[in-house]
Amino acid sequence: MVQERPFPVERRLSAILAADVAGYSRLMHDDEEATRAKLTALLADTVVPAIAEHGGRIVKNTGDGFLAEFTSSVEAVRAAVQFQTRIKELTIQEKKERCVAFRVGVNIGDVIVEAHDIFGDGVNIAARLEGFAEPGGICISSSAYDQVRGKVGVEFVDLGDQNFKNITRPVRTYAVTWDEPGPTTRSHRTEPSALSPPRLSIVVLPFANLSGDPEQDYFVDGVTENLTTDLSRISGLFVIARNSAFSYKGKAIDVRQVGRELNVRYVLGGSMQLSVGADGAVDHRAPGSEGLDRARQPNVR
Repeated sequence: MVQERPFPVERRLSAILAADVAGYSRLMHDDEEATRAKLTALLADTVVPAIAEHGGRIVKNTGDGFLAEFTSSVEAVRAAVQFQTRIKELTIQEKKERCVAFRVGVNIGDVIVEAHDIFGDGVNIAARLEGFAEPGGICISSSAYDQVRGKVGVEFVDLGDQNFKNITRPVRTYAVTWDEPGPTTRSHRTEPSALSPPRLSIVVLPFANLSGDPEQDYFVDGVTENLTTDLSRISGLFVIARNSAFSYKGKAIDVRQVGRELNVRYVLGGSMQLSVGADGAVDHRAPGSEGLDRARQPNVR
């Protein structure tokens, strides 16, 4: 028997763009009036026109950011690229610590629509992608990437599967890369390895089974999975998903290479061994735990 809904719910498939200002609290602390004036001017003169030009609408403002909806993921990304590029041009002469820079996330999702808001996992994922983006950057989900690649005039770097807070499944994440304007107008394309990893980012590599018993692999793998799950619950910590981490199982590991390939700062690895005591009790130990390494400084433990 199908349960009847107490009231009608309007739903639709949308491209959702979430944005906020990086370091807004710090900027306001340093100079409230100047920060607010800059933000207001950028929204009115750059952001809002770009969104309207590409057929989007601002659903709501969120103090230091906004939520926008588009009928096309291509137009959503084009709008984001347009206003992010223009903002960089307008603020290029400002000191980095004083710049107003947006972080943007774009996702496709089936949303619940109300008069002045939209809801659903699609919105939540867009917000998490925005928080993952670098200042001045754009991160998009795989669902959006599949629709926009080759159509928006920019390139993307694959950041792998990401575990986001309160999102059950890992989200394959891509970041926009583009020519960075500068005093001498650099013309090279940013390579994936040049993208700075998030400050708090980690991968838990599969622990090695030193017991010599292949039947213990399931236990050792379970330890790796549990660590990955527990770490992903820490707010602000970005953890590479299990599938990506397990692609390194059984391989010789170069910490720096793993860091570059997965775009993380830290790598956690180790080993476990099954031992049986004189009383017959089974003890799982980790005598070979390598601990936590800086992905780009392998000698740091």
